[in-house]
Amino acid sequence: MSQLPPKPHGTTPAARAPGKPERDTAPRLRIVFADDESHLRELMQMELPRMGHEVTTCADGRSALEALAQSCFDVAILDLNMPGLGGIQVLEQAKATSPETEFIILTGHATLDTAVEALRHGAFDYLTKPCRWAELEMRLAKIADKRQLMHQAMALETRLRAAEGPVRLIGSSTAMQPVAQLIETIAPTDSSVLILGETGTGKELVARTLHEHSRRAKMPFVPVNCGALPENLVESELFGHRKGAFTGADQHRKGLFEVADGGTLFLDEVGELDKALQVKLLRFLESGEIRRVGENEPFRVNVRVVCATNRSLADMVEKDEFRQDLFFRINTFEIHLPPLRERVEDIAQLAAHLLTRRGGGRAGTTQAFSPAALQLMSNYHWPGNVRELANVIEHAAILAGGKTIEPAHLPHQFRSIRRPHFPTSVDAGTPTLRDIEMEHILTVLDKHQGSKPAAAKELGISLKTLYNKLNQMQPADRDESGSTSSASDQATQGSSHATESSSLA
Repeated sequence: MSQLPPKPHGTTPAARAPGKPERDTAPRLRIVFADDESHLRELMQMELPRMGHEVTTCADGRSALEALAQSCFDVAILDLNMPGLGGIQVLEQAKATSPETEFIILTGHATLDTAVEALRHGAFDYLTKPCRWAELEMRLAKIADKRQLMHQAMALETRLRAAEGPVRLIGSSTAMQPVAQLIETIAPTDSSVLILGETGTGKELVARTLHEHSRRAKMPFVPVNCGALPENLVESELFGHRKGAFTGADQHRKGLFEVADGGTLFLDEVGELDKALQVKLLRFLESGEIRRVGENEPFRVNVRVVCATNRSLADMVEKDEFRQDLFFRINTFEIHLPPLRERVEDIAQLAAHLLTRRGGGRAGTTQAFSPAALQLMSNYHWPGNVRELANVIEHAAILAGGKTIEPAHLPHQFRSIRRPHFPTSVDAGTPTLRDIEMEHILTVLDKHQGSKPAAAKELGISLKTLYNKLNQMQPADRDESGSTSSASDQATQGSSHATESSSLA
């Protein structure tokens, strides 16, 4: 058969259309090439890697079929006529186990019937020998673009299941300014990032902001909640598997690392990964290679990994629950996301944004918050953070029916917020230094109508310190019926509400 014309050394791949990602971020293709002519196999072995792809060569159809059964390939380039199994026969048998592989048929005797037969059996395209390198490159580029679109669609589906929050960071408080500055600095890089913060503070939003301000912004962003994946399927979900790797694996499957190829993979609750998967994650971060379940050969993907957790990984390292080498590898940069109680200045802006996002109530109306409702929300301790705030807005907006949101429309825990009475030794006539401090704090709170940020500023302490001091007092808060509930009980009620409505966030 005729030989493909050799490609001059140093020739670059065909230029991509404007707006397409560069080759360094574009996913490479894994190709199996089968032809009984050794010089063609040698040529492909040299030139396809120069185009940025990985290639496995086979001397006949039988070995090509075995290669396709043992591993996942993006493309199979098959000679039409080979000893034993021809290209069409390999295509027919491999399609059942490798449905995502695209097939290109090579033939030295192309006719209309040959083309129709190849396409009828599911071939992506066919080429006539001898063919030009530009023709082969063009078809591989089309396959790469198709593969990229498929991965983006899969990534979008994953994001929808994860119930995405707002698309930008909201708030300009003192606590959030360092976060915004750090994001701006590190987003354009490929460095690994560890996002720390309590549940509901918006760690996924920070990860998405990093992605959208990076050179990978047009590529997939794939969020994964490591704690929500079934323990026996985590490895398969992340790294993929080949057919027959375990019971129920009836097809080759790509993992989320491959779906995110060229983009960003966000591993939320990374502390939930077991030690075996921590080893695999570390191997990828060090080599850029992954290996599917049931396969022996690793392959490379180009993925930026951003991790997040609400746990102390340093403490987990001390308890031998998390690998120290992985801890050092994933936190090239740490972003500490403050809880909502430490950024009270942002509550009004966040509430307005969340209200707008849900549609602002009934059509044709503009909803807003009364000053009294905003004051109550500013005084609340927000155990569920921004996620709880989103649920509260949903609750209040529905009850208000498109009108101004008043205190009566807020959940029950807000309607009981008032200055508590602290029974202390002051009542017995023997005040202690702590009693005097407590009374002064309460006096300043009264002066500022319960505004904790304003009170903390006048007292010269941080808002977190003020909350800690109030929590240590353990007040007995009497409601109008005369029953009592401690501050910790109110916090528990708030947490319960947040948990019950967390699916709305």
